[in-house]
Amino acid sequence: MTRGNTRQRIQDVALALFAEQGYEKTSLREIAEHLDVTKAALYYHFKTKEDIIIGIFQDLTRPMDELLTWAAEQPRSLETKQEILRRYQLCLLAAAPLFRFMHENQATVRELSIGLTFKERLLALYEYIQEPEAPMKDRVRAMSSIFTLHAGTFFMQNADEDDPEEKQEAVLEVALDLIEQAHRA
Repeated sequence: MTRGNTRQRIQDVALALFAEQGYEKTSLREIAEHLDVTKAALYYHFKTKEDIIIGIFQDLTRPMDELLTWAAEQPRSLETKQEILRRYQLCLLAAAPLFRFMHENQATVRELSIGLTFKERLLALYEYIQEPEAPMKDRVRAMSSIFTLHAGTFFMQNADEDDPEEKQEAVLEVALDLIEQAHRA
């Protein structure tokens, strides 16, 4: 197995354990046991649990970084804002295990460097979809469009037995409605 595949395997197992047991309750020893490797083999790739979660965070949020780079070059039109939300929903869906971990380990995430980094990314995203001089209610609508995507992606998954794709389409539609209302003002 190549080094890249080993790192990915470690990250996958660690993220599953972090989400299931909690970050604080998961040890490097447990991760190594689940991988059927020694702690020394694990240390070769990652020295700490935080190193593992930072690596996961960097890998899974790369599309979000690409979205922010793209958004910075776009006009501040309604179409751009809607496209930002569409792309952000795809980022959320692709990184669902990471966001599940972040949601279920909020206190820990605030203490880790990824917490601040993620908050900075969210604020940057918000800046691209809201108008700087907009009234407060429209700035709230813009921020709510982002949170609608978060809530819809993670909380609606298990809410009922409806079709997951239908739920995601409905969530996106609500987020797009909010940004359209905010932009019109």
